Amino acid sequence: MTLWVFLAAAVLLSLERLCYVYVARAPGHFRAFCKRPAVASWGEPIAVLQRLFYGFKGLQLAVFFGWCYVHGQGSLSPAGSGLLPLAIGAGLIVVGQILNFGVFYRLGAVGVFYGNRLGHDIPWCRAFPFSWFRHPQYVGTVCSIWGFFLMMRFPQYDWYMLPALETAYYLFGAYFES
Repeated sequence: MTLWVFLAAAVLLSLERLCYVYVARAPGHFRAFCKRPAVASWGEPIAVLQRLFYGFKGLQLAVFFGWCYVHGQGSLSPAGSGLLPLAIGAGLIVVGQILNFGVFYRLGAVGVFYGNRLGHDIPWCRAFPFSWFRHPQYVGTVCSIWGFFLMMRFPQYDWYMLPALETAYYLFGAYFES
């Protein structure tokens, strides 16, 4: 692994968290940004943020698969060290996605995409998965990321690098979005 590959991944992966901190900290500015003609064609601020979300997830997956491809010498096959890392990784992905879908189920798109900051009345939710975690969507995403890399890169020396970076980014986001 070269330092430049890691730094490029770090910069690309930071964009999502920086965007969400921006929206959470400056919702009025984001609403004004969404009124610009080129952006307004995407819809109201919630719809704009939802489109950005899908774009960021596509970018995140591209970085993850690119990392695996580069560090797997041109292969996207799991690095392989037996069935246990695959089973644990798959389990983490399932748990992570249950948490993520639970958040979308409880809050809907308006709640998930900062509706409370963008002028919508979103009631506080204490039901699962919020009864287990303060930020269940972030916990779910981080579980899924660790699961993916456990399946794809363990026991290679680089297997934990992007999951650790993403964990730091999600902790940063949870702190600065509050």
